[in-house]
Amino acid sequence: METEDFAADAALFARMRHMWEEIDPVPADLVDRMVAAVAVEDLSREYALLTLVEGSFAAVRGESDTATLQFSDGTTSVLLHVTATEDGGRRVDGWVDATALAIRLVQGEREWAADPGEHGRFAFEEVSPGMARLRLVVRAADGELRDFQTPQFEV
Repeated sequence: METEDFAADAALFARMRHMWEEIDPVPADLVDRMVAAVAVEDLSREYALLTLVEGSFAAVRGESDTATLQFSDGTTSVLLHVTATEDGGRRVDGWVDATALAIRLVQGEREWAADPGEHGRFAFEEVSPGMARLRLVVRAADGELRDFQTPQFEV
């Protein structure tokens, strides 16, 4: 292709862009709406909303050495109770309201696995203090498998 052809194409595309900007302009808030839509979709797919039920993060390290955390994404809810053990580790007791097929507590490169018991109960023993994330594979009411993942929290 010749240089003149590129220049002619660029001029034609510039005129077409100008015409469409006049006829059908991009909505002023399109970028903001798209960012919000992607963020909401990502949140509902990948993360859960953290709600402190009782206690606080400071309570894990405070005199009571316990904290209760609740995570939910609107369809699945998980309740965690974190307690300090005598040797300085943590015990994490949990309950999930969906049928869980796999439950893992992830802390950096380390993972603990738990089997769901009756009524969705599970537990992890001798977890090192620090930041952690809970990952589950759950079966939705329609039978579809999906991942549930909490934000990081401190144990």
